[in-house]
Amino acid sequence: MRRFPVPELVAFAGRALTAVDVPADDAELVGDSLVAADRRGIGSHGLLRLPLYVRTIRAGGVTARARPRWLREHGATALLDADGGLGQVAMAVAVDRAAALAGTHGAAVVAVQGSSHYGAGGYWTDRLTDRGMAGLLTSTTGASVTPFGGARPVLGTNPLTVAVPSSGDGPLAVDMATSTGAYGKVVAARDEGREIPQGWAVAADGSPTTDPAAALGGALLPFGGPKGSGLSVLLEVLAAGLTGANYADQTVDMWIDPGSRMNAGHLLLAVDTAAFTGRAHTEARAADMQERVRSAGPPGGAVHAPGDPERAHQRRTGDRVPLAAPTVDQLDRMAAELGIEGLGGDT
Repeated sequence: MRRFPVPELVAFAGRALTAVDVPADDAELVGDSLVAADRRGIGSHGLLRLPLYVRTIRAGGVTARARPRWLREHGATALLDADGGLGQVAMAVAVDRAAALAGTHGAAVVAVQGSSHYGAGGYWTDRLTDRGMAGLLTSTTGASVTPFGGARPVLGTNPLTVAVPSSGDGPLAVDMATSTGAYGKVVAARDEGREIPQGWAVAADGSPTTDPAAALGGALLPFGGPKGSGLSVLLEVLAAGLTGANYADQTVDMWIDPGSRMNAGHLLLAVDTAAFTGRAHTEARAADMQERVRSAGPPGGAVHAPGDPERAHQRRTGDRVPLAAPTVDQLDRMAAELGIEGLGGDT
């Protein structure tokens, strides 16, 4: 692992994205979201994805200078078209509108279509919990997961992020894929020459595999058997069925063809805790639940409340972010292709 200061990494991402015509403010936003994922130990959604974003923009799969526009607003709901742009750009607009509507109505639902990958979901629900609001976020992706009992990829990894503000040391938050393992983690394992755990995937013939390359040519498995499979199906219907977005198996993922238009759909629910028993009450109750979970372990054992592992990783790394050597090499190759300054050596 090689470590780099946070500002250096965000600036590097900004240079790469502006080199392919992304506006400076949007480039900084995307860079910050990717580095934030690496800081939390979610490397599958961190700078590992930056070369993919650059390839996709250059190939025409993502619009560098997208102009998201509102298609419909009714009461506490709204539908945003992302104009084929970066998912982070659309989500920044969606979160602000959801928070404003929830502040007026107590709760709000904002849907997005015509989008792409938005990074780690926790980056967006943090923007709600910072305002005293609870959030739920999901998205469609490319097809990479087979339903329970299947072998052909039909579903996406259909991420689910749920967060509640807490007066403790951070929100009570779950940010997960509905596949047993995240697609990006399988890509990272392939790039780093590692196997993936048993139970994550099947090869194209339906046989279990720990080879990430075979998994990428086959299908990932839903977590929890039929329960995770059912949840994934319903999340996909909500993210695509309330919008004009594609289902996963109607999508050519940017990993496979960077020139494809994914037309991803996102669904964001915001709940203003002030509309119920009050923000202070809800945040105190969430903090109480965090402590109840943490105290459930055996003597000398540790139990993590949702969100604890990511915060612990960020505390350990501080403002010097570790990146795997293969990721650094990919980033430097990308920089050379773009004619910009690379990351260079360890800092």
